[in-house]
Amino acid sequence: MIKHIFFDLDHTIWDFDRNAQETLLELYTQYELHKLGLSSAEEFIATYTENNHLLWAEYHVGKITKDVLRSERFSRTFIQLGIHPDSIPSRFEDDYVSLTPRKTNLFAGSKDVLSYLQKKYTLHIISNGFKESTLTKMEVSGLNPYFQNVIISEDVGVNKPDKAIFEYALDKAAALKHESIMIGDSIEADIRGAQNYGMKAIFFNPLNKEIPADVEWQINHLEELLQHF
Repeated sequence: MIKHIFFDLDHTIWDFDRNAQETLLELYTQYELHKLGLSSAEEFIATYTENNHLLWAEYHVGKITKDVLRSERFSRTFIQLGIHPDSIPSRFEDDYVSLTPRKTNLFAGSKDVLSYLQKKYTLHIISNGFKESTLTKMEVSGLNPYFQNVIISEDVGVNKPDKAIFEYALDKAAALKHESIMIGDSIEADIRGAQNYGMKAIFFNPLNKEIPADVEWQINHLEELLQHF
C-alpha cells in the first residue's frame, strides 16, 4: 500500500522548457542577439534546449560538474550557431539563472492533482536541480505547501540515479520502499534510479516518447494519477 509519493520537480511539475523559453525570449530581445548574427530566437532556443538536455544527462550520472554545465550550455549554443567566443555576452548565463526560477509555469493540472494526492498520501520532492534555483521555484510557484520534504541532490552529495539519494529521501520521510513510489520524467535518473533501489516508479511522458521495456508504468498527463490513486 502506497503511503509516500516522491516527485521530481523540473520537467515533471515545473515546466522547465516553457519557463526557459520565456526567459530566453526576453534575453534574446534584451541582448539584441540578432545583431550578433543569430537568425532567430526560435533557432537559438532549440539549439540551447538540445545542449542543455545533453549536459543535464551527463550531470545526472556525475560525468560533469555544476560549474561545467553552467559554463558550457550557452557557450556551446552560441559557438554552434556561429558566434565567436569573444562576442558571447558575459552576463547571459547569470541573467538566465536569475530570471528563470522565478517563472511559474507548471504542467497542466499540477496543483489540482497535488491537492488531491495530499489528502491521501505524504508528498515529497527529490530533485537534481541546483539548490538555490529549486528553492526559488518551489516558493515562487506556490508548491511548498504540498510537500513534506524537498530533497535536493546538492544537499545530499549525490544525484539521482544513485541509490544513496533515494535511501536518504526515504529515511528523511520515515518511509519504506514498498510504501513509496517515484514519479519523474527521466528514465535514467528517476525511473531506473528508483527501480534499482527497489521502489516502484511512474514515468511522466508528456511528449509520448518511445519507452524501453524496463519502464513498467507511464503517464502522459498528471491528471492520469487521479485514476490510479
